Amino acid sequence: QVQLVESGGGLVQAGGSLRLSCAASGRAFSSYTVGWFRQAPGKEREFVAAISWSGDRTYYRDSVKGRFTISRDNAKNTVTLQMNSLKPEDTAVYNCAAALRYYSGGPDLKEYRYWGQGTQVTVSS
Repeated sequence: QVQLVESGGGLVQAGGSLRLSCAASGRAFSSYTVGWFRQAPGKEREFVAAISWSGDRTYYRDSVKGRFTISRDNAKNTVTLQMNSLKPEDTAVYNCAAALRYYSGGPDLKEYRYWGQGTQVTVSS
């Protein structure tokens, strides 16, 4: 089992940047694929980005490609989501989640077994 804690959210103006971190504790974090999801008020949770257990594969939703970058440091049990050129429509609660390594990454919510509590990102116009 793995426990996940997100940090780095906050309030930023449009065009600004934030760096979200997902810190993991528990066994063999390097064996898990990790994804970031977000949920805005009144909307369904949506996939943002994912990275395979080895870090060699990354996936992004179309609307964040070229602006967001996901990376991981297995030695530090951390996955980072660098968010640049933020837009008001990026405002949401962001959660990281872990899936077993056979799933290399992507938007399938059912594959993600462990979830963090989330961190709020608010982008003002």
